Amino acid sequence: MSLSRAPRRTRRTLVAVGMLSAAALTLSACGGDSNGKSGGGGNTNFVTNTGGISTVAKGERAATGKLAGETLDGKQLDVAGLKGKVVVLNVWGSWCGPCRAEAPHFAKVAADLEGQGVEFVGLNTRDPNKQPALAFEEDYGVPYPSLYDPQGKLILFGFPKGTLNPQAIPSTVVLDKEGRIAARSLMALDEKKLRSMIEPLLKEK
Repeated sequence: MSLSRAPRRTRRTLVAVGMLSAAALTLSACGGDSNGKSGGGGNTNFVTNTGGISTVAKGERAATGKLAGETLDGKQLDVAGLKGKVVVLNVWGSWCGPCRAEAPHFAKVAADLEGQGVEFVGLNTRDPNKQPALAFEEDYGVPYPSLYDPQGKLILFGFPKGTLNPQAIPSTVVLDKEGRIAARSLMALDEKKLRSMIEPLLKEK
């Protein structure tokens, strides 16, 4: 059967599969972590421990590119304006099972650390409209904003090559108080692992 003669639902499915295949070339959806001992190769200066969390020494960190735009609730947000605080950037999608698994932990830690020099920002991606993402935030009591990035442009261009950039969904990147990329995880996190990425940066002078 030709595509032109296929039932409408089948055509939509084929188109959707094609779009997802193209997206997978740039960002692995709901990917796991390789648990490798070192990261990236080339001139990268980060190390991945056995827990799958990569870190960069204080003197070797790079700044992000521009991470700014409209949030799911229609406001404008620029991550650069959060300098002076530790910033937790969480890449997620409402359709992603591991994202749902980690969401309660993120909501709890964000609430626990409110007013303690930590800001959480979500990067919502691959949701073609906002409604499922807004429902996700309501379901899990997410207390922080998320930039709406359905095509993944912020994710692809907001992190310089050779840095700890998001490479999977979910991914979590933590910025130090100077706005530099300090730690990354490419897997769903529980409360303990999430705190282990944040607390050392809070202690830095």
